[in-house]
Amino acid sequence: MRENKVVCRELDCGNPVSVSRGHLIEDGRGGVRLLRCSGDESSIRQCDIRRGRPGFCDGEYYHHVTCSESVRLVDGAGLCSGRVEVKSNQSWASVCEADFDRQDAEVVCRDVGCGAPAALQGGLYGEGEGQTWDKEFQCKGKESLLLDCDTSDRKHNTCLPGNAVGLTCSEPDDVRLVGGGSRCAGGVEWYYQGEWRTVGADDWDVAAVVCRQLGCGSTVSALPGNTTRGVGVYCDGDESALRECRRRYYLLPGLTVICSDLLVQPDIFLTDPMGGVSRGHQGPEMFRGYNFTITCSTQPHYPGGSFLLTFTGSNRTQTQPAVNHSAAFLFPAADDSHQGNYICVYDNYVFSHNFSSESELLSLTITASPLPAFIIRHVVVLLILLTAITTSYLYYKPTRRQKRVNRVSSMDLYVNAMEMVSLSSRSEAGPGEERAAQGTE
Repeated sequence: MRENKVVCRELDCGNPVSVSRGHLIEDGRGGVRLLRCSGDESSIRQCDIRRGRPGFCDGEYYHHVTCSESVRLVDGAGLCSGRVEVKSNQSWASVCEADFDRQDAEVVCRDVGCGAPAALQGGLYGEGEGQTWDKEFQCKGKESLLLDCDTSDRKHNTCLPGNAVGLTCSEPDDVRLVGGGSRCAGGVEWYYQGEWRTVGADDWDVAAVVCRQLGCGSTVSALPGNTTRGVGVYCDGDESALRECRRRYYLLPGLTVICSDLLVQPDIFLTDPMGGVSRGHQGPEMFRGYNFTITCSTQPHYPGGSFLLTFTGSNRTQTQPAVNHSAAFLFPAADDSHQGNYICVYDNYVFSHNFSSESELLSLTITASPLPAFIIRHVVVLLILLTAITTSYLYYKPTRRQKRVNRVSSMDLYVNAMEMVSLSSRSEAGPGEERAAQGTE
Protein backbone atom coordinates (compact mmCIF):
# COMPACT_ATOMS: atom_id res chain seq x y z
CA MET A 1 0.00 0.00 0.00
CA ARG A 2 2.97 2.36 0.33
CA GLU A 3 3.63 2.08 -3.38
CA ASN A 4 -0.09 2.38 -4.10
CA LYS A 5 -0.26 5.54 -2.02
CA VAL A 6 2.48 7.11 -4.14
CA VAL A 7 0.72 6.12 -7.36
CA CYS A 8 -2.60 7.68 -6.27
CA ARG A 9 -0.81 10.82 -5.08
CA GLU A 10 1.08 11.21 -8.36
CA LEU A 11 -2.14 10.84 -10.36
CA ASP A 12 -3.93 13.25 -7.95
CA CYS A 13 -6.54 10.56 -7.26
CA GLY A 14 -6.84 10.56 -3.47
CA ASN A 15 -6.08 7.50 -1.32
CA PRO A 16 -5.58 3.88 -2.42
CA VAL A 17 -8.72 1.87 -1.70
CA SER A 18 -7.97 -1.60 -3.05
CA VAL A 19 -5.45 -3.51 -5.12
CA SER A 20 -5.60 -6.55 -7.35
CA ARG A 21 -3.49 -8.28 -9.94
CA GLY A 22 -3.93 -9.88 -13.32
CA HIS A 23 -1.89 -11.77 -15.91
CA LEU A 24 0.56 -9.55 -17.74
CA ILE A 25 -0.36 -9.03 -21.38
CA GLU A 26 2.57 -9.91 -23.64
CA ASP A 27 2.46 -6.82 -25.82
CA GLY A 28 6.15 -6.03 -25.98
CA ARG A 29 6.17 -3.47 -23.17
CA GLY A 30 8.81 -3.71 -20.50
CA GLY A 31 7.92 -4.57 -16.93
CA VAL A 32 8.92 -2.41 -13.99
CA ARG A 33 9.48 -3.89 -10.54
CA LEU A 34 9.17 -1.56 -7.54
CA LEU A 35 11.58 -2.64 -4.84
CA ARG A 36 10.61 -0.14 -2.16
CA CYS A 37 8.73 3.10 -1.53
CA SER A 38 8.51 4.92 1.79
CA GLY A 39 5.03 6.21 0.96
CA ASP A 40 6.00 9.88 1.16
CA GLU A 41 7.31 10.25 -2.39
CA SER A 42 5.49 12.59 -4.76
CA SER A 43 6.27 10.37 -7.77
CA ILE A 44 6.80 6.67 -8.35
CA ARG A 45 10.10 7.60 -10.04
CA GLN A 46 11.50 8.50 -6.63
CA CYS A 47 11.09 4.93 -5.44
CA ASP A 48 13.67 2.20 -5.90
CA ILE A 49 12.91 0.70 -9.32
CA ARG A 50 14.43 -2.21 -11.21
CA ARG A 51 13.56 -2.26 -14.89
CA GLY A 52 13.10 -5.57 -16.63
CA ARG A 53 13.78 -6.57 -20.17
CA PRO A 54 10.99 -6.04 -22.77
CA GLY A 55 8.03 -8.33 -22.24
CA PHE A 56 9.28 -9.43 -18.83
CA CYS A 57 7.84 -8.85 -15.35
CA ASP A 58 8.52 -10.85 -12.20
CA GLY A 59 5.68 -13.28 -11.61
CA GLU A 60 4.10 -12.36 -14.97
CA TYR A 61 1.43 -10.26 -13.26
CA TYR A 62 0.51 -6.61 -13.51
CA HIS A 63 -0.58 -4.53 -10.54
CA HIS A 64 -3.99 -2.84 -10.48
CA VAL A 65 -4.74 0.03 -8.07
CA THR A 66 -8.09 1.63 -7.25
CA CYS A 67 -7.90 5.14 -5.76
CA SER A 68 -10.62 7.05 -3.90
CA GLU A 69 -10.47 9.78 -6.58
CA SER A 70 -12.52 12.53 -4.88
CA VAL A 71 -11.68 12.29 -1.16
CA ARG A 72 -8.54 11.56 0.83
CA LEU A 73 -7.12 11.47 4.35
CA VAL A 74 -3.78 13.26 4.69
CA ASP A 75 -1.13 13.72 7.41
CA GLY A 76 -2.46 10.78 9.41
CA ALA A 77 -0.70 7.83 11.00
CA GLY A 78 -1.84 5.39 8.27
CA LEU A 79 -4.20 4.97 5.37
CA CYS A 80 -7.27 5.15 7.61
CA SER A 81 -6.63 8.41 9.46
CA GLY A 82 -5.91 12.01 8.57
CA ARG A 83 -7.39 15.37 7.66
CA VAL A 84 -10.40 15.09 5.35
CA GLU A 85 -9.84 16.73 1.99
CA VAL A 86 -12.22 16.84 -0.97
CA LYS A 87 -11.26 17.37 -4.59
CA SER A 88 -12.75 20.57 -5.98
CA ASN A 89 -11.91 22.11 -9.37
CA GLN A 90 -8.75 19.99 -9.69
CA SER A 91 -7.48 21.04 -6.25
CA TRP A 92 -7.89 19.65 -2.74
CA ALA A 93 -9.85 21.50 -0.05
CA SER A 94 -10.16 20.85 3.68
CA VAL A 95 -13.61 20.30 5.17
CA CYS A 96 -14.82 22.42 8.09
CA GLU A 97 -15.95 20.54 11.20
CA ALA A 98 -19.25 22.46 11.31
CA ASP A 99 -20.15 21.10 7.84
CA PHE A 100 -19.39 17.44 8.70
CA ASP A 101 -21.16 14.90 10.92
CA ARG A 102 -21.08 11.21 11.82
CA GLN A 103 -23.05 10.10 8.75
CA ASP A 104 -20.64 11.98 6.48
CA ALA A 105 -17.74 10.27 8.28
CA GLU A 106 -19.24 6.82 7.67
CA VAL A 107 -19.32 7.48 3.93
CA VAL A 108 -15.76 8.87 3.84
CA CYS A 109 -14.39 5.85 5.71
CA ARG A 110 -16.17 3.56 3.28
CA ASP A 111 -14.98 5.58 0.28
CA VAL A 112 -11.32 5.27 1.25
CA GLY A 113 -11.63 1.52 1.89
CA CYS A 114 -11.57 1.60 5.71
CA GLY A 115 -13.87 0.45 8.52
CA ALA A 116 -16.30 2.44 10.64
CA PRO A 117 -15.32 5.90 11.96
CA ALA A 118 -13.63 5.78 15.37
CA ALA A 119 -12.83 9.46 16.07
CA LEU A 120 -13.98 12.77 14.60
CA GLN A 121 -12.36 15.98 15.77
CA GLY A 122 -11.49 19.36 14.35
CA GLY A 123 -7.81 20.20 14.02
CA LEU A 124 -6.73 16.66 14.87
CA TYR A 125 -4.41 16.42 11.85
CA GLY A 126 -3.57 20.05 11.15
CA GLU A 127 -5.18 22.69 8.98
CA GLY A 128 -3.64 22.19 5.56
CA GLU A 129 -2.51 24.91 3.23
CA GLY A 130 -5.25 24.92 0.61
CA GLN A 131 -8.77 26.26 0.47
CA THR A 132 -11.82 25.17 2.48
CA TRP A 133 -14.63 23.14 0.92
CA ASP A 134 -17.50 25.54 0.20
CA LYS A 135 -20.40 23.07 0.56
CA GLU A 136 -22.04 21.16 3.37
CA PHE A 137 -22.44 17.40 2.95
CA GLN A 138 -25.82 15.83 3.65
CA CYS A 139 -24.98 12.13 3.60
CA LYS A 140 -27.45 9.54 4.87
CA GLY A 141 -24.61 7.23 5.88
CA LYS A 142 -25.36 4.39 3.43
CA GLU A 143 -23.76 5.87 0.29
CA SER A 144 -20.72 4.09 -1.18
CA LEU A 145 -18.96 7.26 -2.35
CA LEU A 146 -18.84 10.76 -0.96
CA LEU A 147 -19.82 12.12 -4.39
CA ASP A 148 -23.10 10.22 -4.07
CA CYS A 149 -24.15 12.41 -1.12
CA ASP A 150 -26.30 15.49 -1.48
CA THR A 151 -24.74 18.88 -0.74
CA SER A 152 -26.08 22.30 0.19
CA ASP A 153 -24.66 25.78 0.61
CA ARG A 154 -22.67 26.30 3.78
CA LYS A 155 -24.47 27.76 6.79
CA HIS A 156 -21.20 29.18 8.08
CA ASN A 157 -19.29 31.78 6.11
CA THR A 158 -15.92 31.10 7.69
CA CYS A 159 -14.08 28.10 9.09
CA LEU A 160 -12.05 29.13 12.13
CA PRO A 161 -8.48 27.80 12.61
CA GLY A 162 -8.45 24.43 14.33
CA ASN A 163 -11.76 23.36 12.80
CA ALA A 164 -10.56 21.36 9.78
CA VAL A 165 -12.03 17.87 10.15
CA GLY A 166 -9.64 15.19 11.35
CA LEU A 167 -11.01 11.67 10.93
CA THR A 168 -9.82 8.31 12.24
CA CYS A 169 -11.43 5.23 10.73
CA SER A 170 -11.02 1.69 12.00
CA GLU A 171 -9.09 -0.72 9.84
CA PRO A 172 -11.25 -2.78 7.47
CA ASP A 173 -12.45 -6.17 8.67
CA ASP A 174 -10.35 -8.00 6.09
CA VAL A 175 -8.16 -10.01 8.51
CA ARG A 176 -9.20 -12.75 10.92
CA LEU A 177 -7.73 -15.57 13.02
CA VAL A 178 -9.54 -18.91 12.75
CA GLY A 179 -9.39 -22.23 14.59
CA GLY A 180 -7.99 -20.90 17.89
CA GLY A 181 -11.19 -20.49 19.90
CA SER A 182 -10.70 -16.72 20.12
CA ARG A 183 -10.56 -13.74 17.79
CA CYS A 184 -6.96 -13.22 18.98
CA ALA A 185 -5.58 -16.67 18.18
CA GLY A 186 -5.54 -18.97 15.16
CA GLY A 187 -4.54 -19.24 11.54
CA VAL A 188 -4.30 -15.93 9.67
CA GLU A 189 -6.80 -15.38 6.86
CA TRP A 190 -7.10 -12.30 4.64
CA TYR A 191 -10.11 -11.25 2.57
CA TYR A 192 -8.34 -10.79 -0.73
CA GLN A 193 -9.90 -10.41 -4.18
CA GLY A 194 -13.37 -11.40 -3.02
CA GLU A 195 -12.55 -14.43 -0.86
CA TRP A 196 -10.89 -15.43 2.41
CA ARG A 197 -7.40 -16.77 1.79
CA THR A 198 -4.74 -18.24 4.05
CA VAL A 199 -1.84 -15.88 4.68
CA GLY A 200 1.56 -17.41 4.03
CA ALA A 201 4.48 -15.89 5.91
CA ASP A 202 7.67 -16.92 7.65
CA ASP A 203 8.49 -14.05 10.03
CA TRP A 204 7.39 -12.45 13.30
CA ASP A 205 6.72 -9.05 11.68
CA VAL A 206 3.60 -10.26 9.90
CA ALA A 207 2.22 -11.60 13.19
CA ALA A 208 2.90 -8.23 14.88
CA VAL A 209 0.90 -6.39 12.22
CA VAL A 210 -1.99 -8.86 12.47
CA CYS A 211 -2.24 -8.51 16.28
CA ARG A 212 -2.06 -4.72 15.95
CA GLN A 213 -4.77 -4.56 13.28
CA LEU A 214 -7.13 -6.78 15.30
CA GLY A 215 -6.57 -4.77 18.48
CA CYS A 216 -5.26 -7.89 20.21
CA GLY A 217 -2.11 -6.50 21.80
CA SER A 218 1.34 -7.85 21.01
CA THR A 219 2.51 -11.15 19.54
CA VAL A 220 3.05 -14.10 21.87
CA SER A 221 3.61 -16.83 19.30
CA ALA A 222 3.97 -17.08 15.52
CA LEU A 223 4.29 -20.58 14.06
CA PRO A 224 4.04 -21.93 10.51
CA GLY A 225 0.84 -23.78 9.72
CA ASN A 226 0.35 -26.93 7.67
CA THR A 227 -1.05 -25.38 4.51
CA THR A 228 0.83 -24.12 1.47
CA ARG A 229 -2.03 -22.43 -0.37
CA GLY A 230 -2.75 -18.77 0.10
CA VAL A 231 -1.32 -15.27 -0.23
CA GLY A 232 2.31 -14.63 0.54
CA VAL A 233 2.90 -11.49 2.64
CA TYR A 234 5.99 -9.60 3.77
CA CYS A 235 5.83 -6.84 6.44
CA ASP A 236 8.37 -4.53 8.04
CA GLY A 237 6.51 -4.81 11.34
CA ASP A 238 5.47 -1.19 11.84
CA GLU A 239 2.47 -1.23 9.48
CA SER A 240 -0.96 -0.54 10.99
CA ALA A 241 -2.71 -3.12 8.80
CA LEU A 242 -1.88 -6.15 6.71
CA ARG A 243 -2.90 -4.42 3.50
CA GLU A 244 0.02 -1.99 3.94
CA CYS A 245 2.45 -4.91 3.62
CA ARG A 246 3.90 -6.29 0.40
CA ARG A 247 2.63 -9.32 -1.47
CA ARG A 248 4.76 -12.28 -2.28
CA TYR A 249 3.49 -14.08 -5.30
CA TYR A 250 4.96 -17.41 -4.33
CA LEU A 251 3.66 -19.95 -1.84
CA LEU A 252 4.61 -20.01 1.82
CA PRO A 253 3.32 -22.10 4.76
CA GLY A 254 0.28 -20.64 6.47
CA LEU A 255 0.88 -18.61 9.63
CA THR A 256 -0.66 -19.35 13.05
CA VAL A 257 -0.61 -16.39 15.45
CA ILE A 258 -1.34 -16.06 19.17
CA CYS A 259 -1.74 -12.50 20.52
CA SER A 260 -1.38 -11.29 24.09
CA ASP A 261 -5.02 -10.21 24.47
CA LEU A 262 -6.24 -13.77 24.00
CA LEU A 263 -8.67 -13.65 26.94
CA VAL A 264 -11.70 -11.38 26.80
CA GLN A 265 -12.23 -8.84 29.57
CA PRO A 266 -14.00 -10.46 32.54
CA ASP A 267 -17.12 -9.00 34.15
CA ILE A 268 -17.39 -7.91 37.79
CA PHE A 269 -20.62 -7.21 39.67
CA LEU A 270 -21.94 -6.99 43.24
CA THR A 271 -24.99 -8.71 44.77
CA ASP A 272 -26.46 -9.02 48.27
CA PRO A 273 -29.20 -11.31 49.66
CA MET A 274 -30.82 -8.75 52.00
CA GLY A 275 -31.32 -5.75 49.72
CA GLY A 276 -28.56 -3.70 51.28
CA VAL A 277 -27.07 -2.35 48.06
CA SER A 278 -28.06 0.81 46.25
CA ARG A 279 -26.72 2.77 43.29
CA GLY A 280 -24.78 5.94 44.01
CA HIS A 281 -23.14 8.53 41.81
CA GLN A 282 -19.70 6.89 42.11
CA GLY A 283 -20.91 3.28 41.90
CA PRO A 284 -22.67 0.79 44.21
CA GLU A 285 -23.24 1.73 47.86
CA MET A 286 -23.46 -0.99 50.52
CA PHE A 287 -25.22 -0.56 53.87
CA ARG A 288 -23.04 -1.18 56.88
CA GLY A 289 -23.71 -4.53 58.56
CA TYR A 290 -24.99 -6.38 55.46
CA ASN A 291 -23.42 -9.39 53.79
CA PHE A 292 -22.46 -9.05 50.13
CA THR A 293 -20.93 -11.01 47.24
CA ILE A 294 -18.60 -9.93 44.44
CA THR A 295 -18.84 -12.18 41.38
CA CYS A 296 -16.26 -12.49 38.58
CA SER A 297 -17.21 -14.13 35.27
CA THR A 298 -15.96 -14.49 31.71
CA GLN A 299 -17.15 -15.82 28.38
CA PRO A 300 -16.71 -19.59 27.88
CA HIS A 301 -13.86 -19.62 25.36
CA TYR A 302 -11.39 -21.79 27.27
CA PRO A 303 -11.93 -24.22 30.19
CA GLY A 304 -10.31 -23.85 33.59
CA GLY A 305 -8.41 -20.85 34.83
CA SER A 306 -8.82 -18.89 38.05
CA PHE A 307 -10.01 -15.50 39.26
CA LEU A 308 -7.98 -13.17 41.42
CA LEU A 309 -9.97 -10.48 43.24
CA THR A 310 -7.79 -7.53 44.20
CA PHE A 311 -8.79 -4.80 46.62
CA THR A 312 -6.93 -1.56 45.95
CA GLY A 313 -7.78 -0.19 49.40
CA SER A 314 -5.29 -2.64 50.90
CA ASN A 315 -2.94 -5.46 49.91
CA ARG A 316 -5.66 -8.07 50.34
CA THR A 317 -6.28 -10.49 47.47
CA GLN A 318 -8.42 -13.60 47.12
CA THR A 319 -8.13 -16.35 44.53
CA GLN A 320 -10.68 -18.96 43.46
CA PRO A 321 -10.76 -21.45 40.59
CA ALA A 322 -13.16 -20.69 37.77
CA VAL A 323 -16.23 -22.92 38.04
CA ASN A 324 -18.52 -22.65 35.02
CA HIS A 325 -16.38 -19.66 33.99
CA SER A 326 -17.16 -17.68 37.16
CA ALA A 327 -16.26 -17.32 40.84
CA ALA A 328 -18.15 -15.78 43.80
CA PHE A 329 -16.31 -14.02 46.64
CA LEU A 330 -18.40 -13.84 49.85
CA PHE A 331 -17.97 -11.06 52.42
CA PRO A 332 -19.38 -10.89 55.98
CA ALA A 333 -21.11 -7.86 57.49
CA ALA A 334 -19.86 -4.83 55.59
CA ASP A 335 -17.87 -2.19 57.45
CA ASP A 336 -15.63 0.72 56.52
CA SER A 337 -12.69 -1.60 55.83
CA HIS A 338 -14.53 -2.96 52.77
CA GLN A 339 -14.79 0.44 51.10
CA GLY A 340 -12.57 0.86 48.03
CA ASN A 341 -11.95 -0.38 44.49
CA TYR A 342 -12.16 -4.02 43.39
CA ILE A 343 -10.80 -5.63 40.20
CA CYS A 344 -11.23 -9.17 38.84
CA VAL A 345 -8.19 -10.67 37.12
CA TYR A 346 -8.78 -13.81 35.04
CA ASP A 347 -5.72 -16.04 34.60
CA ASN A 348 -5.49 -19.08 32.36
CA TYR A 349 -2.80 -21.29 30.88
CA VAL A 350 -3.58 -21.72 27.18
CA PHE A 351 -1.41 -22.74 24.20
CA SER A 352 1.57 -23.31 26.53
CA HIS A 353 1.49 -19.70 27.73
CA ASN A 354 0.06 -17.83 30.71
CA PHE A 355 -2.55 -15.20 29.85
CA SER A 356 -4.45 -12.76 32.04
CA SER A 357 -7.14 -10.13 31.60
CA GLU A 358 -8.47 -7.47 33.99
CA SER A 359 -12.06 -6.37 34.50
CA GLU A 360 -13.26 -2.82 34.87
CA LEU A 361 -12.96 -1.13 38.25
CA LEU A 362 -15.77 -1.68 40.78
CA SER A 363 -15.85 1.20 43.25
CA LEU A 364 -17.71 0.26 46.46
CA THR A 365 -18.87 2.77 49.10
CA ILE A 366 -20.00 1.73 52.61
CA THR A 367 -22.82 3.83 54.07
CA ALA A 368 -24.95 3.77 57.23
CA SER A 369 -28.15 1.75 57.06
CA PRO A 370 -31.36 3.84 57.19
CA LEU A 371 -32.63 1.54 59.99
CA PRO A 372 -30.67 -0.43 62.62
CA ALA A 373 -30.41 -4.11 61.83
CA PHE A 374 -32.25 -5.24 64.98
CA ILE A 375 -35.27 -3.08 64.09
CA ILE A 376 -35.37 -4.60 60.62
CA ARG A 377 -35.31 -8.11 62.12
CA HIS A 378 -38.18 -7.20 64.48
CA VAL A 379 -40.23 -5.95 61.58
CA VAL A 380 -39.57 -9.19 59.69
CA VAL A 381 -40.78 -11.27 62.69
CA LEU A 382 -43.95 -9.21 63.01
CA LEU A 383 -44.64 -9.54 59.29
CA ILE A 384 -44.30 -13.31 59.57
CA LEU A 385 -46.69 -13.27 62.54
CA LEU A 386 -49.22 -11.17 60.66
CA THR A 387 -49.04 -13.48 57.66
CA ALA A 388 -49.66 -16.57 59.84
CA ILE A 389 -52.70 -15.02 61.57
CA THR A 390 -54.20 -13.83 58.29
CA THR A 391 -53.73 -17.26 56.71
CA SER A 392 -55.48 -19.01 59.61
CA TYR A 393 -58.56 -16.78 59.32
CA LEU A 394 -58.74 -17.04 55.51
CA TYR A 395 -58.49 -20.82 55.16
CA TYR A 396 -60.38 -22.09 58.22
CA LYS A 397 -64.03 -21.66 59.39
CA PRO A 398 -63.93 -22.75 63.05
CA THR A 399 -66.80 -23.32 65.47
CA ARG A 400 -67.24 -21.16 68.55
CA ARG A 401 -65.19 -23.53 70.64
CA GLN A 402 -62.60 -23.79 67.87
CA LYS A 403 -62.57 -19.99 67.67
CA ARG A 404 -61.64 -19.80 71.35
CA VAL A 405 -58.91 -22.37 70.80
CA ASN A 406 -57.66 -20.48 67.74
CA ARG A 407 -57.61 -17.21 69.68
CA VAL A 408 -55.59 -18.86 72.40
CA SER A 409 -53.27 -20.39 69.81
CA SER A 410 -52.91 -17.00 68.14
CA MET A 411 -52.10 -15.40 71.47
CA ASP A 412 -49.52 -18.08 72.16
CA LEU A 413 -47.99 -17.48 68.73
CA TYR A 414 -47.93 -13.74 69.41
CA VAL A 415 -46.32 -14.20 72.84
CA ASN A 416 -43.73 -16.55 71.40
CA ALA A 417 -42.92 -14.06 68.64
CA MET A 418 -42.55 -11.22 71.13
CA GLU A 419 -40.28 -13.36 73.27
CA MET A 420 -38.10 -13.91 70.18
CA VAL A 421 -37.99 -10.14 69.65
CA SER A 422 -37.11 -9.56 73.29
CA LEU A 423 -34.33 -12.13 73.26
CA SER A 424 -32.95 -10.66 70.04
CA SER A 425 -32.97 -7.18 71.58
CA ARG A 426 -31.19 -8.36 74.75
CA SER A 427 -28.51 -10.15 72.76
CA GLU A 428 -27.70 -6.95 70.86
CA ALA A 429 -28.17 -4.46 73.72
CA GLY A 430 -25.77 -3.48 76.49
CA PRO A 431 -26.52 -3.87 80.25
CA GLY A 432 -28.35 -0.54 80.47
CA GLU A 433 -30.32 -1.19 77.34
CA GLU A 434 -31.25 -4.68 78.62
CA ARG A 435 -32.72 -3.26 81.87
CA ALA A 436 -34.67 -0.74 79.80
CA ALA A 437 -36.01 -3.57 77.65
CA GLN A 438 -37.12 -5.50 80.76
CA GLY A 439 -38.96 -2.41 82.01
CA THR A 440 -40.73 -2.16 78.67
CA GLU A 441 -41.85 -5.75 79.01
